[in-house]
Amino acid sequence: MKKNISLFLCSLVFVILFGCKGGGEKAQDTITVKGSDTMVQLAQRWAEKFMADHKEVGLQVTGGGSGTGISALINGTTDICMASRPMKDAEKQQMLIKYKVPVTETVVARDGITIYLNSANPVQELTMEQIKKIYLGEIKNWKEVGGSDAPIITYGRENSSGTYSFFKAHVLGNKDFANNVQSLPGTSAVVNAVKKDANGIGYGGAGYAKDIKECGVKKDAASAALLPVKENIDNNSYPLSRNLYLYTSKAPEGKTKEFIDWILSPSGQEIVAKEGYFAVK
Repeated sequence: MKKNISLFLCSLVFVILFGCKGGGEKAQDTITVKGSDTMVQLAQRWAEKFMADHKEVGLQVTGGGSGTGISALINGTTDICMASRPMKDAEKQQMLIKYKVPVTETVVARDGITIYLNSANPVQELTMEQIKKIYLGEIKNWKEVGGSDAPIITYGRENSSGTYSFFKAHVLGNKDFANNVQSLPGTSAVVNAVKKDANGIGYGGAGYAKDIKECGVKKDAASAALLPVKENIDNNSYPLSRNLYLYTSKAPEGKTKEFIDWILSPSGQEIVAKEGYFAVK
């Protein structure tokens, strides 16, 4: 329970200020990183390792959602934006107008949005159409998809979340979620809710799928049910595969460039795998 509370607080606002020199001397450079709650724990691990090897650099990492991070980048209040969805054309245009150069997009990891079920749920797989109908409120009972005779309780993310936006676009066809979907502030909160609710279903990043049942996802009724594992993410066969991004207002330079280059190095990508995500090729 304490671990879940800790993860929940981390996904809301995680701040790490480290990298000061011995004797309390202030770090020479501070890089701010803000955005995706899906990526915040991954960014925390990157920050800890990078700063351990670069004592002259401080990193400040906060969550809040992809939309929050993108707004901060546009407003000039963060150096790096984390996003679990690509920036929209309108957002890129805002950046171009303000900074006179195109925003720089870097794919730093791969993910598969995972469908979370309670461990007591007998359902093993769902089609994309079934997931869509569940979150639109058209399928309301688990017996309609091969489960027990019990109401389906749906959990999801708030609308500032990149995961919310991706799910809405790629699963719901940009239709609105049903009114009874419970929106929670962070993927760890979704996982925790489904763990406690025998009739619950949720969605979120693969890195959070710990101590919970992962539901196989079928592209259609005739397809095989797949889980978000490395092979299925690498070949894009998993229906909910996606990229995870870092954005900067211009081509990164100095310590910011050094940090992003390191993330793409074998050392940085090793951390991606350890955190339950998938390295970029």
